[in-house]
Amino acid sequence: MEQSSRYHYQECGLDNIYLVNGFEPVETPRGSGVMIKDREGLHKAIANLIVREKRGMTAAEFRFLRHELNMTQQLVANLLQMDVQSVARWEKGKSEVPGPAQGLMRLLYEEKANGNTEISEPLRRLAELDEILQDEDEIVEFEEDTNEGWRLAQAA
Repeated sequence: MEQSSRYHYQECGLDNIYLVNGFEPVETPRGSGVMIKDREGLHKAIANLIVREKRGMTAAEFRFLRHELNMTQQLVANLLQMDVQSVARWEKGKSEVPGPAQGLMRLLYEEKANGNTEISEPLRRLAELDEILQDEDEIVEFEEDTNEGWRLAQAA
């Protein structure tokens, strides 16, 4: 296959993604461009490859998964109980993405792909509770639910 028949899909933020088909050149008011057919499906295929890789995740791959999960750096930091600057450094390649962070992103993407929230919802609730508990002067109220047991009280 000729090199010119492939498209280097840099727009996804990954340097190693090339398309052999599923795209077509288009003219726009701003000049020449490329239309990707089923971009959402392509991104799912890329994410699934990243999730199933046995090797460590690169900074760009971590950022790609975070974007696919529609998560902010702050939310990822909260879920990992870290500061947001650590996440920013990972994504810029200034420090290595630690194994637990890679594992969490892989798990969260698998969860999204399968359409359930068994992992992310408890993590989000823990992150929210952690934010509440950081302010020592704030009162934290719990309530008992006859079906679910004790939980953080609902705001009035």
